Amino acid sequence: MIRPFFFALQFLTRLPVPAREPMLSETEQGKSLLYYPLVGLLIGLMLIATGAMASSADPLLRAVLLLIVWVVVTGGLHIDGLADMADAWIGGQGDADRTLEIMKDPQCGPSGVVAVVLLLLAKLAALNVLLLQGRWEVVLLIPMIGRLSLVATFLYLPYIRPSGLGATLAAHLPRAQAERVLLASALLCLFVLGWHAVGILLFCALLFVVCRHMMLSRIGGFTGDSAGAICELTEATSLVAAALLL
Repeated sequence: MIRPFFFALQFLTRLPVPAREPMLSETEQGKSLLYYPLVGLLIGLMLIATGAMASSADPLLRAVLLLIVWVVVTGGLHIDGLADMADAWIGGQGDADRTLEIMKDPQCGPSGVVAVVLLLLAKLAALNVLLLQGRWEVVLLIPMIGRLSLVATFLYLPYIRPSGLGATLAAHLPRAQAERVLLASALLCLFVLGWHAVGILLFCALLFVVCRHMMLSRIGGFTGDSAGAICELTEATSLVAAALLL
């Protein structure tokens, strides 16, 4: 149990974790996906701690600090995926092979830069609204919801790269347990946020359905970059939805 959790923590964050000896089996790597929402909760707790330490600051400044910590803790992992996805989707011009080729390019083009700037602006504006309202419970849950979308992506989309970590995770994900993780996480949101959680989760579900359709239509599934893009878009969508609904 603890080894897959540390594997997930090491992959999703830049936090130090104990050395793993021996290396995780493929089965354990697949199980690590089940702990993604728990890692999200840990990130949320770090954001709350940051807000508490900067409690005397202006709300907008606190929102900026929280966003900086958010990016630093995660290493910009999924933001990079969003940038690559935006470049590939626009530059690919509807061609699957061209789209996948651009996604492999480590350089960031103008479409990727614009996507990242807009995403961070949306997150910052929504965070500012939520901090003005004192809705720290939302700040706690949003990173969890974002990483929950990664579990859903591996459950309901085929991974199209023939090898790599993503292929291993997709092949060895315990699907029945993953569905229970989705349900338990949704119930936690409902318990903490009340019926407002329904609206937030519906927005996220609609986003996922749209992204799933787009990816199946263009490339026949998903890659690591597109999973990262879904995570970032889910976080932004849930933040904006919470700011509008609460």
